[in-house]
Amino acid sequence: MSNQSLKAEAWTLYDEIVRQASTPGYSNPWHTDGAGQPRYRADYPTLQRLLGVPLLFKDEATGKESASSQSGVPALALDVWTAYELRRAGFDPDLVWPRAEPPRILPSTLVAMRALATAKQRKVLDEMLASGKTYRDETGASANILGKNYVKQVDVVMSAWRTGPEIMISTKRMDSSFGKNAANRVEESYGDAKNLRSRHPQAALGFVYALRSTALAPENKATADWIIDLLGKLGREDDAYDAVALIIPELPGPTSPEDDDDEENPLVAAGVVQPDPEDQAVLLPLDLPPTQLERRLAELPAIGLRQDAVPPNLSPDNFFQIIANRVLDHCPITFHRDARDRREAANPDD
Repeated sequence: MSNQSLKAEAWTLYDEIVRQASTPGYSNPWHTDGAGQPRYRADYPTLQRLLGVPLLFKDEATGKESASSQSGVPALALDVWTAYELRRAGFDPDLVWPRAEPPRILPSTLVAMRALATAKQRKVLDEMLASGKTYRDETGASANILGKNYVKQVDVVMSAWRTGPEIMISTKRMDSSFGKNAANRVEESYGDAKNLRSRHPQAALGFVYALRSTALAPENKATADWIIDLLGKLGREDDAYDAVALIIPELPGPTSPEDDDDEENPLVAAGVVQPDPEDQAVLLPLDLPPTQLERRLAELPAIGLRQDAVPPNLSPDNFFQIIANRVLDHCPITFHRDARDRREAANPDD
């Protein structure tokens, strides 16, 4: 199965998991602590389901996992969950990318145009958007944002024409070869933060890092401690990240050597060469029969999370609280009314 076919089926599963978690509506993530202050509480069960999707894909000949890092499927789980949490926080679903349906990126001007269009015009526009075409990158599968010195593909974004980018979150996932690649990934992310922050100083800038629990094994422990310490330092500078989150999933089965390779081309990130048109295409989910979709989701493996090994300053709860508060504190009170209402309606802590 090609990477595009894997992604298409993966999107179908990811979308259904998010749909089920969002029915009949997004649960309010805000709760009050003992002092009556609102605290964010992330939806970890949904994250665990999303992390299980890549493990469903097996090579029929060998029985081994076929959704390697090069397929882009494992990394998508983090992007989908991060965007889902921003929508739970009350931010406009159409302005949070990747969206919960294709096209994953939809400029605010098109959202407004659709809302004001007649039924006939809306039908034509919907047909265009559902066609899978990118329309000069105005709709597509990835968000490329100009920083101070170069264009960077950002994994999760909230942006509108009148505000510019308000949230920019990069995600990284490392399942093996921790000592070999960890320094490079963190170093690249630090440079990306400086590049984006210099052009967009008011935006909320975040970094979500997934580190497989095998990094905590005795033979890797020293490297894991170094990575975790370094992640904590990434959020301490005013001109870098506002918040950093660490996720430590417990995944069944052995790691694949293919996970050692980084799938991102630095020249593409820098805008030196054009990205592959296949990677930019509006990838449409597969239309799986309901019974098959239900069966696939029933096969999701149980994924654990080592939350005990995540320092409080790197917890996803802390991460989304900082990101949401920064956005709401840096814009007029008339902006993001739903997000403000959700925070104000925080439920008493259990």
